[in-house]
Amino acid sequence: MIANPLSFDEKRLLLELARRSIELAVNQQPLLQLDMDEFSPALCEDGAAFVTLTEDGELRGCIGALEAYQPLVQDVCEHAAAAALEDYRFLPVRPEEVAHLKIEISRLTTPVPFPYDQPADLLRKLRPGIDGVILRDGIRRATFLPQVWEDVPDPSEFLAHLCMKMGAPANLWQKKLLQVSVYEVEEFKEE
Repeated sequence: MIANPLSFDEKRLLLELARRSIELAVNQQPLLQLDMDEFSPALCEDGAAFVTLTEDGELRGCIGALEAYQPLVQDVCEHAAAAALEDYRFLPVRPEEVAHLKIEISRLTTPVPFPYDQPADLLRKLRPGIDGVILRDGIRRATFLPQVWEDVPDPSEFLAHLCMKMGAPANLWQKKLLQVSVYEVEEFKEE
């Protein structure tokens, strides 16, 4: 659960800054120079966020951080630009596409370890629609935001897709104990 939710104005400002960051990035302009004195304490606190871009309801880019390491406002701006240009699954966003993009921001809680003894425990303990999940197996790692549960509501299928995203066989989660962490998000998007 997000301890201190952002205000309506803080959310609106982050969405505006994300859009401006995308416009600058796709036009090969430098990122915004942010003056932290201009932002609320909540936006200046270290925060981790994912920025998701959709076009006509289809995913167009999604990049973020799992751990907070810089002010939330800066994290959002950098990941908005990266979602537009650096998501390896998509070609970079072209300037003429920007007006058609919808932006969604997910502010993450700090991930916490999710111990379990066997695959059935994992299925039973996960909370669809609430838990964002991080799977780790050695150097491989992948995450799904809680919003992915809307498209993949079955926990077993959810974990299979997450294993494949990690570059592992879909049934790896059934064959060995993986490192699992969970987090929640405060999610907001453009209307």
